[in-house]
Amino acid sequence: MGLLDVLQQVVGGNAEKHFDEVAQNASPDQLGAGLAAAMRSDQTPPFSQMVGHLFGQSSASQQAGVLNQILATLGPAALSAAAGGALGRVLAPGQTQLTPDQASQLSPAQVTEIAAHAEQAHPGVVDQVSQFYAQHAGLIKVLGGAALAVTLAKMKEHATQG
Repeated sequence: MGLLDVLQQVVGGNAEKHFDEVAQNASPDQLGAGLAAAMRSDQTPPFSQMVGHLFGQSSASQQAGVLNQILATLGPAALSAAAGGALGRVLAPGQTQLTPDQASQLSPAQVTEIAAHAEQAHPGVVDQVSQFYAQHAGLIKVLGGAALAVTLAKMKEHATQG
């Protein structure tokens, strides 16, 4: 059974119940595109809130990974003042990547502010962050039913077009 077959069965049903099956059959690119659509949807919380929530549920290495994805997209200088300078306080001068220990010093609220600043400065960061989280599909489930339903619906839409 292919991804489209799985999505045909799932969309309209309980998204949380079937998400694992879809994630196992989808490529990270397909999952990332669906998640990006959910992060941009007016049916879900804003991107920055979703990132903050995911950050709060992530391991220290995942926290560093998502922040490093944002840093790679915008650069440390563009983000140094975000969240009251929180990122600038944990990054050493000249440092362009956070360690898991450094990332774990930031709160989900600070990361929400960093993500909001990043999205405003570079809207494409939504796609980059979504691709990062597509590599950690189990974590996406913490976003809840609405975000999962939008993700799956967008994946189905792309699968039927392709």
